[in-house]
Amino acid sequence: MKFNKKMAYSAVFTALCAMNLVANAQTVRIANQGDALSMDPHSLNESLQLSVTGNVYEPLVGRGKDLGLAPALATSWKQTAPTVWRFELRKGVQFHDGTPFSADDVVFSFARAAGDGSDMRSYTNDIKEVRKVGDHAVEIETKAPFPILPDVISLVYIMSKKWCEANKAERPVDRRKGIENTASFKANGTGPFRVRERQPNVRTVFTRHGGYWDKIEGNAAEVVFTPIGNDATRVAALLSGEVDVMEPVPVQDIARVNASGSVRAVTGPELRTIFLGMDQKRDELLYSNVKGKNPFKDKRVRQAFYQAIDIDGIKRVVMRGASNPTALMVGPGINGFSTDQNKRLPYDVEAAKKLLAEAGYPSGFEVALNCPNDRYVNDRLICETVAANLSRIGVKINLQAETKGTYFPKILRRDTSFYMLGWTPGTYDAHNALNALMRCVDDKGSGQFNLGAYCNPKVDELTLKIQSETDKDKRNAMIREAFDLHSADIGHLPLHQQALAWGVSNKVKLVQLADNFMPFKWMSVQ
Repeated sequence: MKFNKKMAYSAVFTALCAMNLVANAQTVRIANQGDALSMDPHSLNESLQLSVTGNVYEPLVGRGKDLGLAPALATSWKQTAPTVWRFELRKGVQFHDGTPFSADDVVFSFARAAGDGSDMRSYTNDIKEVRKVGDHAVEIETKAPFPILPDVISLVYIMSKKWCEANKAERPVDRRKGIENTASFKANGTGPFRVRERQPNVRTVFTRHGGYWDKIEGNAAEVVFTPIGNDATRVAALLSGEVDVMEPVPVQDIARVNASGSVRAVTGPELRTIFLGMDQKRDELLYSNVKGKNPFKDKRVRQAFYQAIDIDGIKRVVMRGASNPTALMVGPGINGFSTDQNKRLPYDVEAAKKLLAEAGYPSGFEVALNCPNDRYVNDRLICETVAANLSRIGVKINLQAETKGTYFPKILRRDTSFYMLGWTPGTYDAHNALNALMRCVDDKGSGQFNLGAYCNPKVDELTLKIQSETDKDKRNAMIREAFDLHSADIGHLPLHQQALAWGVSNKVKLVQLADNFMPFKWMSVQ
């Protein structure tokens, strides 16, 4: 369908008008460059998706304002054996429809999150069994000792078994196949907010859950979430007072927002690492003019791409200084990050040309690059700059930038040769990135987001040992070794950690977290 700019602006205007109609003293109106793609909490392992649905659904173990572990649907947890954890469940909790929460819902939800179509399998792939040991207790048995299990399951949200069965939503919404069910559009969690209205890509209205089991710290009674993809329109909505919170503020507009007097830019470091991945599995790339072989299987080609990218230029021109170039797949703030390992290969066009020639591509080649245009800060601009950089070594990039609603299903099907992705370890530990991004791919969830199928058996071996090791020094030494191996392989092309920039009305108080989650329960209107 041809893009109609007039229709798009009209839709945004209509949504903003609707936001004003429902606005009152305790309404917070939020705009984001993209939308949550589904209300199903197991359908997409993406920060915005999990942030939005995390206001409706809850895990057993949650996070506090310091990102430390905090009781949620489990009041306590302990290891009863090297491979067994026992979780005592909170009593008296009800789902939004009034159904009591119990151990049956936990067993069901973990099976659902581990099943076909789930995008959360990398959080459950090393769990052997989840079993009920009473109405308000469960045991989780792992395949090997797993000391960070409570951290790992902090993003596995619990659903009502009864509701899912009644609504034929026993299986997750599979974004790769475009399959929808009731859980795509409706929700029934235990969280502090419930979904009142859902219009995908237009607006979603959340209302405070009066029967919530805990005290809600903020006073927001209603939250209206509206996607506004155009940066200028989103900034204008903030400055005019049509929205109270928006994310992200384009880096070039931060000073203007701060100078307005009525709104402010809340900035800080983000834990997300932006990187590029390459298909290293197929014998012939899907989207390249090279036939009969795969250039990305050759480390020299991968290194040529790496050294041809002017990362300092991207930081200076595209990101306006609001990025931290990286050589690793995790950044500061993630357990296992090591400053002395974080040294990029030098930007060197001539060296890159030489490597390509040695690999048999003296004139370069063509390949498609898949990018989102509404997910990460300046994502399309970064990809355009990478394309320009690679042209200097004879590589022609056919850039395919699209909305994340179509982008994620495409790359998650591995229908790509070269792609951009951003990753925040949900456990705030390096094991998460190793397990999801760098581990060899299998059908159990290992390497679930290793979309280019990078594979080094030694990295796999270390990842499993890191998972079970309780000695901190030994564990960090193994993380270091795994990162060294991945870097030596040029397994991916790490770019940078982007900075957070939220536009916030001076009437609103909130908490900004380094994982870019936005809990409504901590929002207040003054």
